[in-house]
Amino acid sequence: MGNVKPIRSEADYEAALTRIEEIFDAEAGSPEDEELDVLVDLVELYESRHVKMGYPDPVEAIKFCMEQSNLKQRDLIPLIGSRAKVSEVLSGKRAITMSMARALHEHLGIPADVLLRNPGGTFENPLSDIRWSRFPLKEMAKRGWISDAPGLEARAEKSVGEMIRKAGGWDGTCAAALFRKNDHRYVNSKTDSYALKAWCLQVLVTANRNPSPANYRSGTVTLDFLNKVARISWSENGPRLAKEFLEKHGISLVALGHLPRTYLDGAALRLGDGRPVIGLTLRYDRIDNFWFCLLHELAHLGLHMDKDDGEAFVDDLTLRGTGATARDSKEAQADQWAEEALIPKSVWETSEARLRPTAMAVINLANSLNVHPAVVAGRVRRERDNYRLLSQFVGNGAIRPQFDFPDG
Repeated sequence: MGNVKPIRSEADYEAALTRIEEIFDAEAGSPEDEELDVLVDLVELYESRHVKMGYPDPVEAIKFCMEQSNLKQRDLIPLIGSRAKVSEVLSGKRAITMSMARALHEHLGIPADVLLRNPGGTFENPLSDIRWSRFPLKEMAKRGWISDAPGLEARAEKSVGEMIRKAGGWDGTCAAALFRKNDHRYVNSKTDSYALKAWCLQVLVTANRNPSPANYRSGTVTLDFLNKVARISWSENGPRLAKEFLEKHGISLVALGHLPRTYLDGAALRLGDGRPVIGLTLRYDRIDNFWFCLLHELAHLGLHMDKDDGEAFVDDLTLRGTGATARDSKEAQADQWAEEALIPKSVWETSEARLRPTAMAVINLANSLNVHPAVVAGRVRRERDNYRLLSQFVGNGAIRPQFDFPDG
């Protein structure tokens, strides 16, 4: 056996690896074979102390778990989302989001630190800081969202937990969207965050109870898609037709009366399995408000949520262009898409309706764009900050009758 030395440096380590390669095929029982055994032991000892090994690949860990448990790709749909998402994750084309990782850890037992690629990593419990009694329990019970039995506060965690389960589960996108900080939203400073969470949960519960018949495909919502939705506004039954149109593309639309102190117009959310849901309060029951709010939330889906499954948006659209909201790029982008889909900028800037907003000018522009006159009138009223102008067009009280809308 050669002069084998302890490995104390990187140079010693490289030299040992080179020597191992030279004598790797040594004859069994020969001096070189004995030297090979000693060198391999020394290299393994050095690596255990000095060489940081790569962390297991999360995708390979998922595949290994599938093989061990005899799972098919379809078995991962409840944990990852659609069949397409499962395929994209397993092929490395889609990153594993936090909500996916949490579900894989909870249901398949894959270690959190492997999925997070962080030794010692764990999942934060999004519900750990929730004060259950702060939910508007009496109002929720009055509306039938939770059981109206004695001891509401004592049963708060159980009651709201049941809502979370019906909305898709706390380990899914629901929790990521509602129980974590989200800076991308128009939220009034007076908002009761627990009332807001309760409303969003009930929207998701309603959507989960009445799922869309089609699967949603990421990338469906484009500016052209919003244009098609906007053109539905010409019909007196436009809101109902829009709901049907969206359902055919896998998007749920839920109209639900707002709770006190939510100051809310709409929200773009996802169910636990990733299906998108648009929620509208219809607190301003006008045709112009309905179409702008709907398109604003759809724009969030196409522009932002398709790229980040963990995002959700809740919006008080009376705050548009004010204070810090004016600097929120994602809200500004959603506003821009909604405005462009309803009335293209190139048309609006030179239109008679903008320059001299007579009733005839509003009707002519609406007819040329194939949109409801309320859409044009609403743009005029907002830009001129005069909400008594053209009020005959905006359709007060015209939206709620088109939905099975609970007032409270």
